[in-house]
Amino acid sequence: MSLSVGTETEIAPSTTARRIPFWAWPLALAGVLVALSAIRLVTGISDISSSGTLGATLALAMPLALAGLGGLWSERAGVINIGLEGMMILGTWGAAFGAIHGGPWMGIVGAMVCGAVGGLVHALATVTFGVDHIVSGVALNIVAMGVASYLAARFFGELEGGSDVQSPPLPSLPRVGIPGISDPLKSVEDKGWFFVSELAALLRAATTNLSILTVIALLLIVGTWWLLWRTPFGLRVRSCGESPVAAETLGVNVYLYKYVAVTASGALAGLGGGFLAMVASNAYRESQTDGRGYIGLAAMIFGNWRPGGVLMGSGLFGFMDALQLRGGGDAIHALLLLIAVLLVGLGLWQVLRRQRYVQGTIAVAIGIAVGVIFVITETVPGDVTRFAPHLTTLLVLAFASQRLRMPAANGKIYRRGEGH
Repeated sequence: MSLSVGTETEIAPSTTARRIPFWAWPLALAGVLVALSAIRLVTGISDISSSGTLGATLALAMPLALAGLGGLWSERAGVINIGLEGMMILGTWGAAFGAIHGGPWMGIVGAMVCGAVGGLVHALATVTFGVDHIVSGVALNIVAMGVASYLAARFFGELEGGSDVQSPPLPSLPRVGIPGISDPLKSVEDKGWFFVSELAALLRAATTNLSILTVIALLLIVGTWWLLWRTPFGLRVRSCGESPVAAETLGVNVYLYKYVAVTASGALAGLGGGFLAMVASNAYRESQTDGRGYIGLAAMIFGNWRPGGVLMGSGLFGFMDALQLRGGGDAIHALLLLIAVLLVGLGLWQVLRRQRYVQGTIAVAIGIAVGVIFVITETVPGDVTRFAPHLTTLLVLAFASQRLRMPAANGKIYRRGEGH
C-alpha cells in the first residue's frame, strides 16, 4: 500500500513478521475448543468451558482489550504508553461522573473524555517537551490515582449512597442478544458432547445478554484495524512510529499525528476504565482497575502491536481471570494438564524444528514439572489461584518474546527538522 504526498510516494512501513492468514483464526479457535473439551472430559471440570465461564471471559477481556488497543494507537505512532493504567483510572471516575449527571451514555462520553485528557498530557510531555516516555507514563499513573481519589471525595462523598472512595450506583447500559437461540444452545451445551457442546457454549456466550459496551468495544477493534491498516490516515500514523524523519520529508505533520494517536489512546483506555465502572460493576470504586492497564499493555505486546493479537491476548488473560473467579482452584488445577501438554509440545517443536536447544529444553522441563504438579495435587491454593492471570501474563510474554517486533521508532524522542 502506498500514499502520495505532494510529488513523493510514501511506502507502508516494512515488517519482517509473517502475517497470519484469515483462515488461521477460526482454525485456531477450533483448536482451543478441542483442547478445552478434552480437558473437560479428562478432568470432569465442566466450568472450564461452560457458557458462564466464556461469557465472563468476554466481559473481563473487554477492559483489557480497550487498554491494549489504546496502547496500540500510541505505540504505532512511536510513543510508548506506560500510562494506560492512569488513563483507565481517570476513565472510571469520568464514567461515574457522566452517568450520574447525564445517564449511561454520558458515562461513556465522560470515560473517553477523561482518558483523552490523560492521553493529551502524556503527548504534551513526550512529544512537545521530550520527556522520557517511561518516566512520563509512570508519573501519569501516580498523578491519576491522586486526582481520581480527590475528585471522588469531592463529588461523590456527599451524594446519597456514595462515599470518598465509591460513587452511588450507576444507571445500567442496555444489553443485547439474539432472541430465541439461548435455550437451544444451552440444551446442546448440557449434553456434554465433545467439541459440539463447547461450540454451543461459545455461541451462547457471544449472543446472550451482552452489554452494548462489549459490542462497541469489538467494533472499535475492527475499526482500528481498518483505520490504521487500510486508510491513508493510518499509514501516516504508522509511518510516524516507524520513521518519523522519513514521514516528515514526505510532508506528514508528525507532531499532529502523534498527538492525535496518543489522545485517541487515552480515550480508548479511559473507555476501558468506564467498562469497569459501568459494566463489570455498577459503581466507581477506588483502585478498581487493579493493574489492568499493565495487563492491557502486556496483551498489546503479546499481540505484536496488532488489533487481532490484542483481542487474542486479552481473551487469554480474561479467560484465566474468569476461570479463577468461577471455578476456583479446581478449575485452575484442571488447566495445568493443558499447560503441561502445550509446554512439552512447544519445547519439542523448538528443539526438532528450530534447533533452539536451550529454549526447547527449558520448555519441556517446565512442562514436565507442571504435569507432575497436576498428578500429585488435587487443587491449586487460593493465593496462587488469585495470582493466575498475572502469572499467565509473565509466562506468555516470556515465551512469545522471540517473535515480537515493535515499531522501529517506538520510544525515541523526535524533533522536527532533525533529518535535514
